[in-house]
Amino acid sequence: MTRKGTGMLQHRPIGQGRPVRPCRLAGWGTYLPDEVVTFGAQTRYRIPDGMSQLDMLAAAAEDALRRADLRPDDIDCIIAACAAGLQPIPCTAALVMERVAPRAGAAAFDVNSTCTSFITAVDIASRYLAAGDYERVLIVSGDVGSRFLDAGHRESFELFSDAAAAVVLTREPGGDSDVAAPGVLGSLQQTWPAHAHDTELRGGLSLHPAQSYADGDPSDFLFAMDGRRALLGMLAVLPDFFTRFFDRVGLDLADVDLVVPHQASRALGIAMRRIGIPKDAYVDRVAEFGNMVSSSVPFMLATSLDERRIGPGDTIVLCGTAAGLTANALALRL
Repeated sequence: MTRKGTGMLQHRPIGQGRPVRPCRLAGWGTYLPDEVVTFGAQTRYRIPDGMSQLDMLAAAAEDALRRADLRPDDIDCIIAACAAGLQPIPCTAALVMERVAPRAGAAAFDVNSTCTSFITAVDIASRYLAAGDYERVLIVSGDVGSRFLDAGHRESFELFSDAAAAVVLTREPGGDSDVAAPGVLGSLQQTWPAHAHDTELRGGLSLHPAQSYADGDPSDFLFAMDGRRALLGMLAVLPDFFTRFFDRVGLDLADVDLVVPHQASRALGIAMRRIGIPKDAYVDRVAEFGNMVSSSVPFMLATSLDERRIGPGDTIVLCGTAAGLTANALALRL
């Protein structure tokens, strides 16, 4: 377990009277390609030519189901939380369902807040579970960033890794008075569209359809990033955002066992210092794994669980920034 932080805010009653959305993290799974490339001290992972994004998502999902001791047919909702899905239609969740749980009789849909899609999906799933609409929700995240990268743009080409991760969330009996119940304690998400074009992939859908590639600008179909502008925009908004998040949830850092941030870049430490989170209170594995896009947060969550850095009863914060510019944070009691 990590040592608890010293606290950036004064102590507040957890939740400030808000009910916990009871749910349990019943299982988790990951997939990391075997192909490794290095850039100095930085290690990155690449999917092989004969493998698809769906292969990665399915492998992670099957791993999560095994850990949860559930059969595929037990799942009643599948949420795909990816930055870039398999194809425009149908949704990626439907294709995962076809591969992993074709007879489940489940709902299947996608959510997309790019790199923080998993956090958004947990937020949505917890509301469905708390309401009793579903009993067992499978969330899958993963991207093949390497297939969209511009080899001539060193900053992004040396940053991203391909990977997938999945979790199973189950309905947990509990009530407003059950303060010890596992579940979501609160969340906050906000977008600043002035930075919408700092990181983008323009081609492939209705703005620049795939069939226009031959006559269009090939760069529209490659990932583009103004890293400096994106970083400055993020640093400008994060302190106030996290103050509002902790106020809303009723927590301070002394209540948090681990912060699991999106592994956006090697500037992660700068961002955490700006917020006031000490080094031993958050996960930083950028050098080892790089930016795994939508799978970054769930992959680091799964890794922290596997390494027993966190466990049942601990309170964690899942957080990150994404294209948009979007900031996202969610407090979860395991």
